[in-house]
Amino acid sequence: MTQQFDVLIIGSGLAGLTIALQIANTKRICIVSKREVSDSASNWAQGGIAAVLNNEDSIEEHMQDTLIAGAGLCDAEITRLVATKAREAVGWLVAQGVEFTREADNSRFHLTREGGHSQRRIVHAADATGRAVQKMLAQKVREHKNITILENHIAVDLITSQKMNKNSPENQCLGAYVLDNHTGKVITIAAQQTVLATGGAGKVYLYTTNPDVSTGDGMAMAWRAGCRVANMEFIQFHPTCLFHPHAKSFLISEAMRGEGGLLRLPDGTRFMPEHDAREELAPRDVVARAIDFEMKKRGLDCVYLDITHKPLTFIKQHFPNIYTRCLQLGIDISKQAIPVVPAAHYSCGGVMVDAQGRTDIANLYAIGETAYSGLHGANRLASNSLLECVVFGRTAANDILHASMQTISQLPQWDESRVTDADEEVLITHTWDELRRFMWNYVGIVRTDKRLSRALHRIHMLRDEVQEFYSNFKISNDLIELRNLLQVAELIVESAISRKESRGLHYSKDHPNLDAKAIPTVLAPSNYYS
Repeated sequence: MTQQFDVLIIGSGLAGLTIALQIANTKRICIVSKREVSDSASNWAQGGIAAVLNNEDSIEEHMQDTLIAGAGLCDAEITRLVATKAREAVGWLVAQGVEFTREADNSRFHLTREGGHSQRRIVHAADATGRAVQKMLAQKVREHKNITILENHIAVDLITSQKMNKNSPENQCLGAYVLDNHTGKVITIAAQQTVLATGGAGKVYLYTTNPDVSTGDGMAMAWRAGCRVANMEFIQFHPTCLFHPHAKSFLISEAMRGEGGLLRLPDGTRFMPEHDAREELAPRDVVARAIDFEMKKRGLDCVYLDITHKPLTFIKQHFPNIYTRCLQLGIDISKQAIPVVPAAHYSCGGVMVDAQGRTDIANLYAIGETAYSGLHGANRLASNSLLECVVFGRTAANDILHASMQTISQLPQWDESRVTDADEEVLITHTWDELRRFMWNYVGIVRTDKRLSRALHRIHMLRDEVQEFYSNFKISNDLIELRNLLQVAELIVESAISRKESRGLHYSKDHPNLDAKAIPTVLAPSNYYS
């Protein structure tokens, strides 16, 4: 049975919900969410949204900070577009009912500062901005009569005209196959336009700040469908993830350093002044490498982020979520420094798109962390990610509203007539664990040619094993995610091997110097499967 909609949105984070709300009055929409709508990286975002909102700041400064953080690889036109549209994006969120933290006199938004920013320009909702934004938009999406939400469903693969007919003159996206995790059945969804808003791929690493749903699904599906990807080697490791056996992926916001938090060794000594003149407010790649260096040099399990010199009232006002969570774990951050380690946080590369979010395939869009827009370059500036979701969500929505209607022929149903129930699932759990461990050890904050070569060799072996399993047995959510993670891991490693320099988030011991010319890494499926 085929379900038909005007627009299919795969992913329920800020990017997907923004598009949905922009077009829902005139389009019938289906949102596919792997778990509940609230289970997304957007919901976990603590920091805020970067935007020029006061007279001391300027769009040029926001642009310059973004370009500097991106280490020469940001697209200048896209950077200007996003910085220019930032104020409008914040205004749209406010119009949706999002309540950002205001100054004590309520006269204006309270703006904080984060690493890499030359000004205070981060509008936020205390230290749980993503949750505040996601909660409000999710409520509006659920109430809209033109939006159908399929929770606990996972997209399996895109349906394209060239998959149906290799002689098709133009490759168009016609919809997707989607697994209903309740029933185990695969449904066919046809759509005029399909949007990939599936987030990043942090779960390819052993330690990550990302939720469990961040398995690179959109990137992998787009690649298999024929889209190019770019800059996949640039994985941002957030410098400060809480180090605690009972704290799963809990992030200590960059804003804590912006408000005076200091990084210290176990004996209380500060170390950032030795690594960078910007000290704790250096960009994330610099801080993460500094922490990694100190931990390896001294054999440490973690370093410490200290905010104890600030009054308790200040801490509770600015970081209520972090204060409460740490207290639950026995850490009073007003009296004790917080144990922290770097963890995989954000994918700066992804599916190549233009300023409207359009991919290489007609009627297929990619928005947010799934996409490579050119904004982040070799390293994302803090709080530009939620901003990108809203800005590109709005530009893509406008493009979809003006797109001409297509005639979609009958789509083939999912065929599982030649597969059986899996005899054992241990292959999936074992492979998942092995992949995440060697990606952490071989393709982490500091890389070498030998480590990358070893990683690629293991990926190819595991990929072949999983593909055989995929071909012979009925699919499951875990199998789909593992297949996607292996594909994304391969793209990350292939991209890292091809970059013979150290730039931004990619640091190679074998190639420590910076090339004179900054060139994006672009991979095309035709070069691999022709």
